[in-house]
Amino acid sequence: MDIAYIPSPSTGVIHLGPVPLRGYAFCIIIGVFVAVWLGNRRWIARGGRTGTVADIAVWAVPFGLVGGRLYHVITDYELYFGEGRDWVNAFKIWEGGLGIWGAVALGAVGAWIGCRRRGIPLPAWADALAPGLAVAQAIGRWGNWFNQELYGKPTDLPWALKIDADPAIGRIAGTYHPTFLYESLWCLGVAALVIWADRRFTLGHGRAFALYVAAYTAGRFWTEYLRVDDTHHVLGLRLNGWTSIVLFLAAVAYMIISARRRPGRETVVEPAAAEDGPDAASVKVEKAEKAEGAAGKPAPKLVKELPRKPVKKPGEKPSGAPAAPSGDASAPAAGDVPADKPGKKL
Repeated sequence: MDIAYIPSPSTGVIHLGPVPLRGYAFCIIIGVFVAVWLGNRRWIARGGRTGTVADIAVWAVPFGLVGGRLYHVITDYELYFGEGRDWVNAFKIWEGGLGIWGAVALGAVGAWIGCRRRGIPLPAWADALAPGLAVAQAIGRWGNWFNQELYGKPTDLPWALKIDADPAIGRIAGTYHPTFLYESLWCLGVAALVIWADRRFTLGHGRAFALYVAAYTAGRFWTEYLRVDDTHHVLGLRLNGWTSIVLFLAAVAYMIISARRRPGRETVVEPAAAEDGPDAASVKVEKAEKAEGAAGKPAPKLVKELPRKPVKKPGEKPSGAPAAPSGDASAPAAGDVPADKPGKKL
């Protein structure tokens, strides 16, 4: 009996002449652009400058790709360094294999470098990026669909994923749980949760990012349980399952401790942007006052004072006019009209 299923693409690469266009790479690239776009909107809404998220992403993305690949190669080293394996394949990132844990960990190092160069706090930047990062993961998971990898246990559900046989890697044809789809939908839900919670509770100081980590790892734990690809087990549980548990507990602990020590949200996330705003003059005045108090010297005047013109009072002579002789009653007072001279005709 025929059953409904999700078909897999016959190939994960299309050649445009000599140039290969790989679906896995496209999913990663699109996810990065969406994450930067959404993160930029959230950063501006919190008082940051346009383009700051992209500038820091220039550091975070390469570090993240290297970290994700390293985590995958280290945890699945037998795929590249086992008997009959070619270690050169460890560098073929386009064939799939990125560990989100390594990507986030080493990507955070790159983001820290970028934030220090811009003089902004890393937790605030991470909060702005958190929902976009979840959406990027949702898009990136479709790269596994193009490569027919990381699927779950066999199933005959209507949304089962059809996998083609590949004896070279031991892949058996059949219909399996589409764990890539489960995780993609879960990540979209995580993004929505973080956006809602951030608006509802005004999360700050890295707590929005911690919420993303906690929510994602909760979903990753059960999707990891469904997968059938070979991996290392510790005490009967997949390695990524243990990683999810540890990161979930760490994220929850961070949210609790951070909320007690630093409640509320950062008022200024990018000092340079605050100086560019409508209150820039007041910011400069405040800085000048602080400098005066620290050095014990008067603060420099920000506005040049113009010389004041004397105000002429009624009956007052101009400053350059000669003074009338004292006791001369015939001298007309200022503002008086002089009498007509004798003999003058009107």
